[in-house]
Amino acid sequence: MHNSYYFLRHLSRSIDENINGMKLTECFTQNKNELILGFTSPTKTFYIKAHLQNDFCALDFPDNFSRSKRNSVDLFKKITHKRVLSIRQYLNERCFSINFEKNHTLLFKMHGNRSNILLFKNNELIERFNHQLKNDDTININSLDRPLDQSKEALISNEGDYKVLYPTFDKHIHQYIDDLDYHSKSIPDQWEVLQTVESELLNSTFYVDLKNGKPIFSLLPSSPESESYSDPILAVNTFFQSYIKQSSLLKEKQQINSILNGNINRTKSYIKKSSNKLHTLTSHTHYSQWADIIMANLHLVQPHTKEVVLQDFYNELNPITIKIKPTISPQKNAEIYYRKSKNQKIETNKLQESIDVKMQQLLILETHHKTINEFDDFKKLRNYLKEHQLTKAKREAKEVPKPYLNYHKDGFDIWVGKNSKHNDTLTQKLSYKEDLWLHAKDVSGSHVLVKHRSGQVYPKHVVTYAAQLAAYYSKRRTDSMCPVIYTPKKYVRKLKGAPSGAVMVDKEQVTLVTPLRKEEL
Repeated sequence: MHNSYYFLRHLSRSIDENINGMKLTECFTQNKNELILGFTSPTKTFYIKAHLQNDFCALDFPDNFSRSKRNSVDLFKKITHKRVLSIRQYLNERCFSINFEKNHTLLFKMHGNRSNILLFKNNELIERFNHQLKNDDTININSLDRPLDQSKEALISNEGDYKVLYPTFDKHIHQYIDDLDYHSKSIPDQWEVLQTVESELLNSTFYVDLKNGKPIFSLLPSSPESESYSDPILAVNTFFQSYIKQSSLLKEKQQINSILNGNINRTKSYIKKSSNKLHTLTSHTHYSQWADIIMANLHLVQPHTKEVVLQDFYNELNPITIKIKPTISPQKNAEIYYRKSKNQKIETNKLQESIDVKMQQLLILETHHKTINEFDDFKKLRNYLKEHQLTKAKREAKEVPKPYLNYHKDGFDIWVGKNSKHNDTLTQKLSYKEDLWLHAKDVSGSHVLVKHRSGQVYPKHVVTYAAQLAAYYSKRRTDSMCPVIYTPKKYVRKLKGAPSGAVMVDKEQVTLVTPLRKEEL
């Protein structure tokens, strides 16, 4: 609450004691919503740093400040090197001003997410820090004082509604008054409560509570653990530094937790899907049994039949129907089922291995998640992230996805555009003139590049594989055969005004390939 009217009364008085008679020697911004003012005299310097974010409005007063060589812009140049004459706190208003020579006034309007700093000359607005707050153009600096009747008679006439008398009280003060059972008291007793509270607010004691995670600043004692200060600048600096540390800690936790939660959810999803698949595989172990039954009954299998009914000696000699290929012998059908059984076992073992690995990864991720949320020190959190290489995961999460899929074949990189817009990026911006460019003939599809390797020709099997990729990532994916054109990238050009992905191709050759199947990717 350190932007409350009552605190600003104390703070503006302290600022006046520090900068009255000094000159403003620098006034600049180097971060959005942040303004730094530097005042000097022959014996000292004094800095005011204003933070006017939508979610956090505050002033702090660093002992020194190193200006960045880049992204730094001077503001309010008309008052640079002007002398401070006085500080004015406006009555019942969360505003104060620094009055300079030559009739210049710098107004600090501390209104939460509508805070701003405005420069007046001869009481006319000439410059504002936040240009988005256009209503500030109507501010009349001569009418900011708000005289209010805060007498006992006014309280009686308003039937004890103190908010009419004290509109500058914020939610912390309201809560403090509620805790004193204000509304259950008679009006004379209510008046005494208000006098006690106002006396506390006008007293030069400031409380900063750092024990509950989020720092709390107050003019009223908030808890026995609160630290008390008599200097408003020292108090607000203590609060600000703690708030920034806690905000940085919370932001860091949120960022890494977002990554961890994503990885945890993906890992759980993988385990669930793989476990379901494993269950399906292990509950259908009949391939080897079918093969055994066929081999034991070769004499009963009629030629050119698509299925055969035989006795299942694995299941009390019950009849079982087994599908077979009519164009091959019973022995060959049995071999196929034996091979499927073998492949099934291999797949089952690999699935189980993958599930075990993912379970270990999930345990590690959940341990990180729990440990990170227990940290209350920013530096220790950073060290933990670095030690466990989680900063790398955070960095990778910020990386912009590439506009292509990357495949490899015998040392050659093969890039496949993800969509028509990415096709343009791939072909026009990311290609080299000697790259080999491919595309399914006469249908829409992805642009494909086989990246050039100095001194090497493109092997025929690499070109074929790239062509199969081009066929798969096209409208002819399901065709048995697909013609694919290919040519060096230098013979591919885009015409002005052509739609995304559309190009003109010269000197192309054509190859006929079978599109890759999904499981072959």
